Amino acid sequence: METTLRGVGVSHGVAIGEVRHMGTAVLEPPAKQIPAEDAEREQGRARQAVEAVAADLNARGNLAGGEAQAVLEAQAMIAQDPELMADVDRRIAVGSTAERGIYDAFSHYRELLAGAGEYMAGRVADLDDVRNRIVARLLGVPMPGVPDSDKPYVLIARDLAPADTALLDPALVLGFVTEEGGPTSHSAILARALGVPAIVALPGAGELAEGTVVAVDGSTGQVFVDPTAEKRAELEKAAAERKAALAASSGPGATSDGHKVPLLANIGGPADVPAAVEAGAEGVGLFRTEFLFLDDSKTAPSEEKQVEAYRKVLEAFPEGRVVVRALDAGADKPLDFLTPADEPNPALGVRGLRTLLENPEIMRTQLTALAKAAEGLPVYLEVMAPMVADRQDAKAFADACREAGLQAKFGAMVEIPSAALRARSVLQEVEFLSIGTNDLAQYTFAADRQVGAVSRLQDPWQPALLDLVALSAEAAKAEGKSCGVCGEAASDPLLACVLTGLGVTSLSMGAASIPYVRATLAKYTLAQCERAAAAARATESAEEARAAAQAVLSGE
Repeated sequence: METTLRGVGVSHGVAIGEVRHMGTAVLEPPAKQIPAEDAEREQGRARQAVEAVAADLNARGNLAGGEAQAVLEAQAMIAQDPELMADVDRRIAVGSTAERGIYDAFSHYRELLAGAGEYMAGRVADLDDVRNRIVARLLGVPMPGVPDSDKPYVLIARDLAPADTALLDPALVLGFVTEEGGPTSHSAILARALGVPAIVALPGAGELAEGTVVAVDGSTGQVFVDPTAEKRAELEKAAAERKAALAASSGPGATSDGHKVPLLANIGGPADVPAAVEAGAEGVGLFRTEFLFLDDSKTAPSEEKQVEAYRKVLEAFPEGRVVVRALDAGADKPLDFLTPADEPNPALGVRGLRTLLENPEIMRTQLTALAKAAEGLPVYLEVMAPMVADRQDAKAFADACREAGLQAKFGAMVEIPSAALRARSVLQEVEFLSIGTNDLAQYTFAADRQVGAVSRLQDPWQPALLDLVALSAEAAKAEGKSCGVCGEAASDPLLACVLTGLGVTSLSMGAASIPYVRATLAKYTLAQCERAAAAARATESAEEARAAAQAVLSGE
């Protein structure tokens, strides 16, 4: 009998296939004592396992490229953390086996992260994955991971580690469903980049029996268990219609009555450029420069290295718009040479622009590198500051850009509610706004973007979040300036129409989402988008907002 489950859809498309479960996590190793004379040998085993796992993560990153590479390299750095390894050595010296020393040391570090504020708790899943891989290697058991199968399937997991998501084979993994995670988690972002239908935060997903046939609709967040022939036909028809619309869609983003909405790509570096160009991106709306810095968190990249990376991206979009975000370090993106190690709550501490203002030489080098990279190129360069709280922040950044001789537009990201509430004030110092809906939702609702338990509040359809977007867009219009959205909200085709109706002037997203958004925008007039936006804001919940917008656009 067909039943329907609902989670949070994070990657568009329909997948129909049999359930296969993720390999189980490593069991806790026994707590047995070893003789003192074996300690040195066990310490050696632990170090070898750590280095092997770090090498494997780096190799996976090299294969995956783009955002995935930066995420996996960060995991490899966790594995090799000197303090963690010193703790492992101490535990083995007093009688633990290598595997037990690893397990206990990581568990202690896990508790520290979990207790350092909800934002840092988002790193716990990555830490657990690294621990499990090291312990599995020491025990000689299979790594927890994607199951082997000779035919395509739908993957079910409690959560997916970036190391697994990055190398999923779309020819085998038709789609995936997780019990935990949120719409802005690493796995969700990587799923969109792969073009694999995905649903997260679905309670009870792990209880689906192996081999059960399910239909996954990544657009609606619905999982149909044992779907009827009629339901399969309905979903396959809808998927075919979407595919046909994508194939017919090309050119710049616009509504059906010709209102232009430039569709830009979010990228992490030069490796992401080919996919953006292939998808028809009209430029880059968010160049996350921190991934360049994460290559080696011990020191900042040289000016020469930065110039080389930035120029490769700028050259790819002649006559196009490229929006570069200045280094966004801190909180979930710590850098050893910049980030304070003892902040009680890093998400609310020194991060983003605050980090740059405390380290002006780092900001000066980056802005100078951008100025040199753009010399002689026919590109419309824009540079924006992350985590701008008020006009004072915006002025400090604009002044730094001018001092570096940067010939570009200077902008501010709206990620803190104060920046949205006082957007006209901020716009006295900068020339554009770019809304990061992921962090704006996090700070508006006090809901960590990595914690599945609060994913309801991370939903970009929340009416309060739409209100803040509208405030920002209205302020920009009043000042004769632009206001884009570069958060993951822009990748939802229906929400893209609502954002357009709210007055947003450009949309930036992962390259894989651009064709979906382009095709959907082209179906509706600007007036329809405005009515859908008004209907969504008049509701009291994310679910009601989505339904109200859908009703307006479908003519119900």
